[in-house]
Amino acid sequence: MALTPQGLLRRLATPLLTLPFVFAGTAVQAAPATQAEMGLYTRIAAVNVCIARSAGIDFDKAVGVAGETIAQLIQGQHQGMIQQVGSKPLTIEQLRRGAANSAVMGAAEICPKSVPADVMKKVEAALKQAGSKPAAK
Repeated sequence: MALTPQGLLRRLATPLLTLPFVFAGTAVQAAPATQAEMGLYTRIAAVNVCIARSAGIDFDKAVGVAGETIAQLIQGQHQGMIQQVGSKPLTIEQLRRGAANSAVMGAAEICPKSVPADVMKKVEAALKQAGSKPAAK
């Protein structure tokens, strides 16, 4: 009997979905995410927002998925710790908020035309208050 694409996907997805559980118990004390790692994670989130927007996905959904991805990455790889924030692990909710904000700020820089005008104004105001230059339009 031939395997359908859906059947193949199910057959491949099940082992892949269990990998985090397999490796979860083998983790050594994770190091906090460095400034360089956070820069990379922010860029990844921003690029994901830009790609999603170019595919027609709603801005809030795109930011939510990108933010959740980065929050889960920091939680899993760094046990919720970020060097710039301190030695105390952040909660998943704190990570989600920060990652979503980073995704928005990064998208405003990388693909400003994909960011809604009202959000772009808020980003520009925040950057101005922080002393940074707003993204070019």
